[in-house]
Amino acid sequence: MITPHGGELVDRVLTGEVKAERRHWAEKLPKITLSKFHLAELDNIAAGVYSPLTGFMDSATYNRVLADWRLPDNTVWPLPIVLPVNAPPTRDSEVALCGDDGTAYGIMQVSDVYTRDLRREARAIYGTDDLAHPGVARLYNEPTTLIGGEIELLARVPNEFPEYRLDPVETRRAFADRGWRTIVAFQTRNPIHRAHEYLQKCALEMVDGLFLNPLVGETKPGDIPASIRMQCYRAVLDNYFPADRVLLGTFPAPMRYAGPREAVFHAICRRNYGCTHIIIGRDHAGVGNYYGTYAAQAAFDQFDPDEIGITPLKFEHAFYCRKCGGMATAKTCPHGAEDHVFLSGTKVRELLHAGVDLPPEFTRPEVARILREAFR
Repeated sequence: MITPHGGELVDRVLTGEVKAERRHWAEKLPKITLSKFHLAELDNIAAGVYSPLTGFMDSATYNRVLADWRLPDNTVWPLPIVLPVNAPPTRDSEVALCGDDGTAYGIMQVSDVYTRDLRREARAIYGTDDLAHPGVARLYNEPTTLIGGEIELLARVPNEFPEYRLDPVETRRAFADRGWRTIVAFQTRNPIHRAHEYLQKCALEMVDGLFLNPLVGETKPGDIPASIRMQCYRAVLDNYFPADRVLLGTFPAPMRYAGPREAVFHAICRRNYGCTHIIIGRDHAGVGNYYGTYAAQAAFDQFDPDEIGITPLKFEHAFYCRKCGGMATAKTCPHGAEDHVFLSGTKVRELLHAGVDLPPEFTRPEVARILREAFR
């Protein structure tokens, strides 16, 4: 099976007596309350989703990532995984990382306390400091002081879909049990529609299995809730895919809308889950008009393929062509835009709010019913 990014799958989830001892110790430590966003980051670090990271980044790591898309040891890593705080602890101390309810989910060995330049970070990661960009807006609402250091997880962060929460060690075991040697990942934060299905089935012709891995962390206002999206994924898989060729598991990371950088990040995380390929389509992880249509695909070209490890499958924009009578892309269809059925997310929401059925060329009727009921 493909090796994890950096060579070793991280596991910072405490168990047994050690867990009991460290939970008792955490009661005596200064407490830092984490947002839902950063609790998810904590859990993902501990479970190995963000391998090779073992904690929140220190200043040297943070600055190298912003400048070069790399960790200090030269491993490719495109996004800062940081912990902002209002009242910083001292260096070389320990703190308990807690939720709003006071539950201590982790302990952090604070090795660094430093300050971020929000404008510099925004331009490096998002390519803009425009507050209309949801990632920039979130960034500018966070404190400028960051703390870095290794973490230990005392308790798993609650998950909305526990039956679909699969850690990398579990997905790797599931792939092996199925005899899959090549696995393609599909990342989505939207309800699945016919274009998604087309890309997934094209990829399935080339590999042993599909890991449908929808993001269920925080998304921007206006995005369709994860609970509704999960119903849509299940409906399509149950009716239109062979059960022995697909595994559904959630990706509990927050959405950043960082375009090219986030596309590479998504690929690295899916490598940690054990995937050998990932579908990278039109404007992957994009929002608005901040990134070029295929900028996310081009981002992979700056690295030696061995540095990323997982293979990006770069697909053109897919649509239903009335003249072709099926799904196609510009590479396979000779007809004009007037024959193509494609609906933007905005258009989908407009139709649903108006109580209009989505056309079957755009989405399966089972999905259309779920979305219609949800918006009703």
